[in-house]
Amino acid sequence: MATVSFQQATRVYPNSERPAVDALDLDVADGEFLVLVGPSGCGKSTSLRMLAGLEEVDSGSVLIGDRDVTDSPPKQRDIAMVFQNYALYPHMTVGENMGFALKLAGVKKTEIAGRVAAAAKILDLEAYLERRPKALSGGQRQRVAMGRAIVRQPQVFLMDEPLSNLDAKLRVQTRTQIAALVKRLGTTTVYVTHDQVEAMTMGDRVAVLKDGVLLQCAAPAELYDRPANVFVAGFIGSPAMNLVTGAAVEGGVRLGGTVLPVPRDRLARAAAASGRVTVGFRPESLQLVGPGEGFEVVVDVAEHLGSDAYLYTRLAGADPDDALHPADVVVRTEPRSSVVPGQSLWLGVPPDALHVFDPATSQRVD
Repeated sequence: MATVSFQQATRVYPNSERPAVDALDLDVADGEFLVLVGPSGCGKSTSLRMLAGLEEVDSGSVLIGDRDVTDSPPKQRDIAMVFQNYALYPHMTVGENMGFALKLAGVKKTEIAGRVAAAAKILDLEAYLERRPKALSGGQRQRVAMGRAIVRQPQVFLMDEPLSNLDAKLRVQTRTQIAALVKRLGTTTVYVTHDQVEAMTMGDRVAVLKDGVLLQCAAPAELYDRPANVFVAGFIGSPAMNLVTGAAVEGGVRLGGTVLPVPRDRLARAAAASGRVTVGFRPESLQLVGPGEGFEVVVDVAEHLGSDAYLYTRLAGADPDDALHPADVVVRTEPRSSVVPGQSLWLGVPPDALHVFDPATSQRVD
């Protein structure tokens, strides 16, 4: 096992106007499970490939343990990578696929057989060692790809969206298996995904990237409770945090036709540049209150999911044509809620559940 460190690591593709990864500073502790998450094109897979040696590092450096591997070829980095498309050899059996890298490295047949058998037992693949990949399900193929990585006993596991080809139910099942397996092995792991639910449930820490820039890296609970900026606030959580921008007025922020109270010090700092304030609140933090006590919304859609219900609403009195300042608000409510579309509600936000952002910088104001 080993630590991993990106030090101002930058990758600029030819004919590109901006870096795919821009001065990435990120440290991964020994044995840590770190997840890189963000939308398509944010630089997460490029960062992983820089660590693997599959992409050049134009400036900065990459370290594994105390070794600078910036210019080292992949085979000298002691890493094992699990790809999105499994990358299994169709003409080989499961056992041959799992042991192929060891065979190329000149490891003795008896040791290969022992390592493959041990990995197959961990992954519940013992009954499939003589089968070929075409005879396996998607989940089984992914476990074979994991087994191929495990038998190498690397210092670092690298996983590039390994669950994206699986159906929804199998993804949930497999992600818990991978998380438990990595914890058991204690191997440093860097995992890439665009699915923020996957990131929040698997990672010891989660690094959020956008446009090649690291915006925040923290434990899942901290990302959820204290997002550093508007993008992280809107990206982490399902449904996402409600983010509404309104004019700063005496006592708070005008939302539609009403005013949401905001502490005076945060209000002044957030509105200093533009006179407007962005406020955020999670769907589950909203509370039904009496008329005139909070802010008013009108229900558009009521979505009942059995264990929960979500109300998709809009701010009463908001300009429906103002595309720059969305007025949509999602509310989590009781599963047997009798609220119907067209109904007006008054909602309150507890002070400790209110997030305030400066719309000019998008940064959180504490």
